[in-house]
Amino acid sequence: MKQRVKDLSLQDNLQDLQRLQVYLAHSGVASRRACEKLILEGRVAVDGEVVQTLGTKVSPSQCITVDGREVFPEEKKHYLVLYKPEGCVSSLADEKGRALAVDLLKPFFKERLYNVGRLDMFSSGVLLFTNDGEFARTVSHPSSGIKKEYEITTLDMLPEDIAEKFKTGIRYEGVFYKAYSAQRVSSRKLKVVLIEGKNREIRNMLSAFNIRIKKLLRTRLGPVDLQGLTPGKFRELNNLEIAELTKSKN
Repeated sequence: MKQRVKDLSLQDNLQDLQRLQVYLAHSGVASRRACEKLILEGRVAVDGEVVQTLGTKVSPSQCITVDGREVFPEEKKHYLVLYKPEGCVSSLADEKGRALAVDLLKPFFKERLYNVGRLDMFSSGVLLFTNDGEFARTVSHPSSGIKKEYEITTLDMLPEDIAEKFKTGIRYEGVFYKAYSAQRVSSRKLKVVLIEGKNREIRNMLSAFNIRIKKLLRTRLGPVDLQGLTPGKFRELNNLEIAELTKSKN
Protein backbone atom coordinates (compact mmCIF):
# COMPACT_ATOMS: atom_id res chain seq x y z
CA MET A 1 0.00 0.00 0.00
CA LYS A 2 1.21 3.50 -0.76
CA GLN A 3 2.12 5.83 2.09
CA ARG A 4 -0.32 8.14 3.84
CA VAL A 5 -0.58 11.84 3.02
CA LYS A 6 1.48 12.86 6.06
CA ASP A 7 4.32 10.51 4.98
CA LEU A 8 4.66 11.50 1.35
CA SER A 9 7.34 9.71 -0.66
CA LEU A 10 10.61 11.59 -0.91
CA GLN A 11 10.37 11.38 -4.69
CA ASP A 12 7.16 13.45 -4.70
CA ASN A 13 7.89 17.01 -5.74
CA LEU A 14 6.17 19.50 -3.47
CA GLN A 15 5.03 21.34 -6.59
CA ASP A 16 3.07 18.23 -7.57
CA LEU A 17 1.00 18.28 -4.39
CA GLN A 18 -2.63 19.35 -4.75
CA ARG A 19 -5.47 19.90 -2.36
CA LEU A 20 -7.63 16.81 -2.34
CA GLN A 21 -10.74 18.58 -3.65
CA VAL A 22 -8.72 20.03 -6.53
CA TYR A 23 -7.31 16.59 -7.38
CA LEU A 24 -10.83 15.16 -7.45
CA ALA A 25 -12.11 17.99 -9.64
CA HIS A 26 -9.24 17.45 -12.08
CA SER A 27 -10.15 13.76 -12.10
CA GLY A 28 -13.61 14.60 -13.43
CA VAL A 29 -15.40 13.53 -10.25
CA ALA A 30 -17.43 16.74 -9.91
CA SER A 31 -17.00 20.46 -9.44
CA ARG A 32 -14.61 21.52 -6.65
CA ARG A 33 -17.49 22.51 -4.38
CA ALA A 34 -19.23 19.17 -4.93
CA CYS A 35 -15.94 17.37 -4.25
CA GLU A 36 -15.63 19.20 -0.94
CA LYS A 37 -19.02 17.81 0.01
CA LEU A 38 -17.91 14.28 -0.91
CA ILE A 39 -14.87 14.66 1.35
CA LEU A 40 -16.91 15.94 4.28
CA GLU A 41 -19.36 13.05 3.82
CA GLY A 42 -16.50 10.58 4.28
CA ARG A 43 -16.74 9.14 0.78
CA VAL A 44 -13.11 9.83 -0.17
CA ALA A 45 -10.10 7.75 0.89
CA VAL A 46 -6.37 8.32 0.44
CA ASP A 47 -4.25 5.16 0.45
CA GLY A 48 -7.12 3.23 1.97
CA GLU A 49 -7.95 5.63 4.80
CA VAL A 50 -10.92 7.99 4.80
CA VAL A 51 -9.97 11.68 4.73
CA GLN A 52 -12.52 14.29 5.79
CA THR A 53 -10.24 17.32 6.12
CA LEU A 54 -10.59 19.91 3.38
CA GLY A 55 -7.27 21.16 2.07
CA THR A 56 -5.47 17.84 2.63
CA LYS A 57 -2.52 17.70 0.20
CA VAL A 58 -2.10 14.65 -2.00
CA SER A 59 0.29 13.59 -4.74
CA PRO A 60 -0.24 11.71 -8.03
CA SER A 61 1.63 8.72 -6.57
CA GLN A 62 -1.08 8.08 -4.00
CA CYS A 63 -4.23 5.99 -4.35
CA ILE A 64 -7.31 8.23 -4.22
CA THR A 65 -10.74 6.59 -4.17
CA VAL A 66 -14.32 7.84 -4.15
CA ASP A 67 -16.88 5.34 -2.88
CA GLY A 68 -14.19 2.68 -3.20
CA ARG A 69 -13.41 3.43 -6.84
CA GLU A 70 -9.94 4.76 -7.71
CA VAL A 71 -9.89 8.00 -9.66
CA PHE A 72 -7.20 9.52 -11.85
CA PRO A 73 -6.66 12.99 -13.32
CA GLU A 74 -8.22 13.02 -16.77
CA GLU A 75 -6.01 14.15 -19.63
CA LYS A 76 -8.80 15.04 -22.04
CA LYS A 77 -11.19 17.76 -20.98
CA HIS A 78 -14.67 18.09 -22.46
CA TYR A 79 -16.88 21.17 -22.65
CA LEU A 80 -20.33 20.41 -24.02
CA VAL A 81 -23.71 22.00 -24.51
CA LEU A 82 -26.70 19.67 -24.46
CA TYR A 83 -30.18 20.60 -25.61
CA LYS A 84 -31.82 19.17 -22.51
CA PRO A 85 -35.27 17.80 -23.30
CA GLU A 86 -38.21 18.22 -20.96
CA GLY A 87 -38.61 15.31 -18.55
CA CYS A 88 -34.89 14.85 -17.74
CA VAL A 89 -33.41 15.85 -14.40
CA SER A 90 -30.12 17.73 -14.11
CA SER A 91 -28.31 15.49 -11.64
CA LEU A 92 -25.97 12.50 -11.76
CA ALA A 93 -28.41 10.23 -9.91
CA ASP A 94 -32.08 10.28 -8.99
CA GLU A 95 -33.66 8.32 -6.17
CA LYS A 96 -37.01 8.39 -7.99
CA GLY A 97 -35.58 6.68 -11.07
CA ARG A 98 -36.31 9.56 -13.42
CA ALA A 99 -34.43 10.02 -16.70
CA LEU A 100 -31.06 11.77 -16.34
CA ALA A 101 -29.81 14.36 -18.81
CA VAL A 102 -26.26 13.02 -18.43
CA ASP A 103 -27.35 9.61 -19.71
CA LEU A 104 -27.79 11.17 -23.16
CA LEU A 105 -24.01 11.76 -23.24
CA LYS A 106 -22.68 8.54 -21.68
CA PRO A 107 -22.67 6.47 -24.91
CA PHE A 108 -20.25 8.94 -26.49
CA PHE A 109 -17.69 9.57 -23.72
CA LYS A 110 -15.63 7.36 -21.43
CA GLU A 111 -14.88 10.26 -19.10
CA ARG A 112 -17.21 11.06 -16.21
CA LEU A 113 -19.20 14.17 -17.14
CA TYR A 114 -21.35 16.32 -14.88
CA ASN A 115 -23.67 19.25 -15.45
CA VAL A 116 -22.68 22.86 -14.82
CA GLY A 117 -25.72 24.45 -13.17
CA ARG A 118 -29.21 23.08 -13.54
CA LEU A 119 -32.47 23.23 -15.44
CA ASP A 120 -35.57 21.94 -13.71
CA MET A 121 -37.20 18.76 -14.96
CA PHE A 122 -39.93 20.52 -16.94
CA SER A 123 -37.63 23.08 -18.60
CA SER A 124 -35.52 22.50 -21.71
CA GLY A 125 -32.63 24.04 -23.58
CA VAL A 126 -28.99 24.94 -22.94
CA LEU A 127 -27.30 22.82 -20.26
CA LEU A 128 -23.50 22.65 -20.01
CA PHE A 129 -21.50 19.52 -19.16
CA THR A 130 -17.80 19.08 -18.43
CA ASN A 131 -15.21 17.00 -16.63
CA ASP A 132 -13.16 20.11 -15.77
CA GLY A 133 -13.83 21.08 -12.17
CA GLU A 134 -12.19 24.50 -12.45
CA PHE A 135 -14.32 25.36 -15.46
CA ALA A 136 -17.47 24.27 -13.63
CA ARG A 137 -16.53 26.31 -10.55
CA THR A 138 -15.82 29.46 -12.57
CA VAL A 139 -18.99 29.29 -14.65
CA SER A 140 -21.21 28.44 -11.66
CA HIS A 141 -19.86 31.08 -9.32
CA PRO A 142 -22.32 33.92 -8.60
CA SER A 143 -19.68 36.50 -9.49
CA SER A 144 -19.40 35.19 -13.06
CA GLY A 145 -22.15 37.55 -14.23
CA ILE A 146 -23.09 35.17 -17.05
CA LYS A 147 -26.40 36.05 -18.68
CA LYS A 148 -28.99 33.33 -19.14
CA GLU A 149 -31.71 33.91 -21.74
CA TYR A 150 -35.10 32.19 -21.72
CA GLU A 151 -38.16 32.01 -23.95
CA ILE A 152 -41.40 31.34 -22.11
CA THR A 153 -44.71 30.33 -23.63
CA THR A 154 -47.67 30.63 -21.27
CA LEU A 155 -51.14 29.14 -21.05
CA ASP A 156 -52.55 32.41 -19.72
CA MET A 157 -52.53 35.95 -21.10
CA LEU A 158 -49.55 38.08 -20.10
CA PRO A 159 -50.26 41.57 -18.71
CA GLU A 160 -49.10 44.42 -20.93
CA ASP A 161 -46.69 45.68 -18.25
CA ILE A 162 -45.24 42.33 -17.19
CA ALA A 163 -41.82 42.98 -18.72
CA GLU A 164 -41.45 46.20 -16.74
CA LYS A 165 -42.47 44.42 -13.56
CA PHE A 166 -39.90 41.69 -14.19
CA LYS A 167 -37.19 44.37 -14.58
CA THR A 168 -38.34 46.35 -11.52
CA GLY A 169 -38.50 43.25 -9.37
CA ILE A 170 -41.15 41.00 -7.85
CA ARG A 171 -41.46 39.63 -4.34
CA TYR A 172 -43.03 36.18 -4.13
CA GLU A 173 -43.34 34.07 -0.98
CA GLY A 174 -40.78 36.25 0.80
CA VAL A 175 -38.12 36.10 -1.94
CA PHE A 176 -37.24 39.05 -4.19
CA TYR A 177 -36.69 38.27 -7.88
CA LYS A 178 -35.44 40.66 -10.55
CA ALA A 179 -34.66 40.07 -14.23
CA TYR A 180 -31.72 41.66 -16.02
CA SER A 181 -34.04 42.33 -18.97
CA ALA A 182 -37.46 41.21 -20.20
CA GLN A 183 -39.56 41.58 -23.34
CA ARG A 184 -43.23 40.76 -23.88
CA VAL A 185 -43.13 39.26 -27.38
CA SER A 186 -46.85 38.52 -27.62
CA SER A 187 -49.85 37.90 -25.39
CA ARG A 188 -48.48 34.47 -24.46
CA LYS A 189 -44.75 34.72 -25.12
CA LEU A 190 -42.06 36.34 -22.98
CA LYS A 191 -38.27 36.64 -23.27
CA VAL A 192 -36.28 37.02 -20.07
CA VAL A 193 -32.57 37.40 -19.29
CA LEU A 194 -31.33 36.51 -15.80
CA ILE A 195 -27.95 36.85 -14.16
CA GLU A 196 -28.45 35.69 -10.58
CA GLY A 197 -30.59 32.68 -11.45
CA LYS A 198 -32.31 31.73 -8.19
CA ASN A 199 -34.06 28.38 -7.96
CA ARG A 200 -37.21 28.29 -10.15
CA GLU A 201 -36.92 32.06 -10.57
CA ILE A 202 -39.03 32.50 -13.70
CA ARG A 203 -41.68 30.04 -12.56
CA ASN A 204 -42.00 31.83 -9.23
CA MET A 205 -42.15 35.27 -10.84
CA LEU A 206 -45.00 34.14 -13.10
CA SER A 207 -46.73 32.42 -10.19
CA ALA A 208 -46.97 35.86 -8.60
CA PHE A 209 -49.35 36.73 -11.47
CA ASN A 210 -51.13 33.33 -11.42
CA ILE A 211 -49.76 32.65 -14.91
CA ARG A 212 -49.20 29.05 -15.92
CA ILE A 213 -46.25 28.03 -18.10
CA LYS A 214 -46.67 25.88 -21.18
CA LYS A 215 -43.00 25.79 -22.21
CA LEU A 216 -39.81 27.19 -20.69
CA LEU A 217 -36.74 27.08 -22.96
CA ARG A 218 -33.26 28.32 -22.09
CA THR A 219 -31.92 29.56 -25.41
CA ARG A 220 -28.56 30.98 -24.32
CA LEU A 221 -26.02 30.88 -21.53
CA GLY A 222 -23.43 33.58 -22.00
CA PRO A 223 -22.04 33.11 -25.54
CA VAL A 224 -23.44 29.58 -25.84
CA ASP A 225 -26.65 28.95 -27.72
CA LEU A 226 -28.31 25.90 -29.23
CA GLN A 227 -27.03 26.53 -32.80
CA GLY A 228 -29.62 24.34 -34.47
CA LEU A 229 -29.47 21.51 -31.93
CA THR A 230 -32.62 19.49 -31.38
CA PRO A 231 -33.73 18.06 -28.02
CA GLY A 232 -31.33 15.38 -26.80
CA LYS A 233 -28.46 16.44 -29.06
CA PHE A 234 -25.17 18.05 -28.02
CA ARG A 235 -22.06 19.72 -29.37
CA GLU A 236 -18.58 20.63 -28.12
CA LEU A 237 -18.03 24.25 -27.17
CA ASN A 238 -15.53 26.11 -29.31
CA ASN A 239 -12.47 27.86 -27.91
CA LEU A 240 -14.06 31.30 -28.10
CA GLU A 241 -17.08 30.14 -26.09
CA ILE A 242 -14.87 28.57 -23.43
CA ALA A 243 -12.72 31.69 -23.17
CA GLU A 244 -15.77 33.95 -22.90
CA LEU A 245 -17.35 31.80 -20.19
CA THR A 246 -14.20 31.71 -18.07
CA LYS A 247 -12.86 35.23 -18.50
CA SER A 248 -12.66 37.40 -15.42
CA LYS A 249 -15.75 39.51 -14.72
CA ASN A 250 -13.93 41.64 -12.13
